[in-house]
Amino acid sequence: MPAISRQFRVLITSALPYINGVKHLGNVAGSLLPADVFGRFQRALGRETLLICATDEHGSVAELAAAEAGQDVRTYCDEQYRLQKRAGDGFLLSWDHFGRSSNRQNHELTQHFARALWKRGFLELRTTKQVFSIAENRFLPDRYVIGTCPHCGYDRARGDQCENCTRVLDPVDLINPRSALSGSSAIEIRDSLHLFLKQSQFVPQLREWIGGHRDVWPPLVSSIANKWLDEGLHDRGITRDVAWGVAVPDDIADGRLKGKVFYVWFDAPIEYIGATWEWADANGKGDAWRDWWFGEKSRDVRYYQFMGKDNVPFHTVGFPVTIMGSGEPWKLVDRLKGFNWLNYYGGKFSTSQKRGVFMEPALEILPADYWRYYLMAAAPEGSDANFTWPLFASIINKDLADVLGNFVNRVTRFCAARFDGRVPEAGSYGSAEHALAAELDRRIQRLTEELEAMEFRKAVAELRAIWVLGNEYLTEAAPWTRIKTDRDAAAASVRMGLNLVHLFGHLSWPLIPQSAQKIHRAVMDAPDIIPWPDEPMAEFLDGLGPGQKINPPEVLFAKITDEQIAEWEARFGGPQ
Repeated sequence: MPAISRQFRVLITSALPYINGVKHLGNVAGSLLPADVFGRFQRALGRETLLICATDEHGSVAELAAAEAGQDVRTYCDEQYRLQKRAGDGFLLSWDHFGRSSNRQNHELTQHFARALWKRGFLELRTTKQVFSIAENRFLPDRYVIGTCPHCGYDRARGDQCENCTRVLDPVDLINPRSALSGSSAIEIRDSLHLFLKQSQFVPQLREWIGGHRDVWPPLVSSIANKWLDEGLHDRGITRDVAWGVAVPDDIADGRLKGKVFYVWFDAPIEYIGATWEWADANGKGDAWRDWWFGEKSRDVRYYQFMGKDNVPFHTVGFPVTIMGSGEPWKLVDRLKGFNWLNYYGGKFSTSQKRGVFMEPALEILPADYWRYYLMAAAPEGSDANFTWPLFASIINKDLADVLGNFVNRVTRFCAARFDGRVPEAGSYGSAEHALAAELDRRIQRLTEELEAMEFRKAVAELRAIWVLGNEYLTEAAPWTRIKTDRDAAAASVRMGLNLVHLFGHLSWPLIPQSAQKIHRAVMDAPDIIPWPDEPMAEFLDGLGPGQKINPPEVLFAKITDEQIAEWEARFGGPQ
């Protein structure tokens, strides 16, 4: 078995889900779930681990969504936060803290970073052209302006991008532009003063930093980061003319930006630090949050980020520039795991078109572990992945029901029926058991390495292969037949089978925690964190005491039927 180093702490963040609505399975697969699986694995290894996430609440999208819901923006965000927290809990996401970017801590930190950047000369004032609504007496963010796309004729294209043809737009490009809030066409272009972050000055520093992570970042991440630099990194406006956000303090630019707020993509990544501060405050830990992020005390922290590929530029360029430009010793990411898209029947998940599966409806039809297993087995790592109901059902039925569930039920029920529901004492392990232990040593080492490397599809394939080994052993040993002629040999193979059940409970916990708890409880009580096995398998597989009571579980995984597939395609959308 591999030697496990516990000489560093593990900090994990996943891309902040935006506040407007419960997220779909693509959001889960691309950031939230892999961060949780990795966090559980790190805890199982015995490493001190902090798993942080939060809702991203500021900006024009929140304002617009609140207006459409007929609510003030704070009430809307309060309500949506509760919904997202409930959905995350339902998916068994084991955050140490799930914060909010609208909380005090993030406001203070965002203003702190802005002041540092201003004092060091990395922010400057520039005048930009923006749309002003005469009817509403306010500037309109780009996405608050709608009109007809000049490229495809779509009549509700936003001022930043047409969602029909995906072309990037400027509000002045739109035909018949109007306010998305009131519908008024009484709009005009006016000058507006804003802060710009001088990103272009950091290209050499970014190249060196990105290049230093070439061996530990996926090619997807490195290629996206370098593409932004190769195409020419431009300075970026970091303030907006909206009301909902972190206010620009008066001691920046002599108060000339009063009434403006920082751009959501400036303050949102800072909330990783802010949410850690929230965690410390909520748990009476004082300044312990700084030990994870700042100075010498954070030197033993290894920081991992998880996100979809669209978020990679902001985390490899934008946020690092904020930290580098501050001149302060804040923690930069060590390992960044980027994911491709999970599509739905070849197209995008869409709330408006009622296509695709979202978190809460998913939990209405199946337990969280079904979704957790599938989404990591089909994780969009090397390329985009495609969800279809038949593929989902096939993976669940073959892997969870036929392989794992079938093994646990076969051996525990046979033990209950023929050995009084207790671990048999008779019989000794022979060559088959010793060979199995040796093969498991090799496979668990590979599984450990794949999880450490955040190669989730490979890790799930390795875990399934370990389950298959158990089935193959039990089929070959055939205790239900052997018991007729050699009860001691049958007893030894049942004892091995029960120890394998115990092992599967340990190895499966990061991925399918609820089911792993049930599997573990079939042979003994399960701790809240089921530890990763680090002893040789010859020892682990002899760990259950003879005579120990076992408790066969109910069917762990019900198979998905063709009728259910048809029903769910009708409900969530199917082939076009």
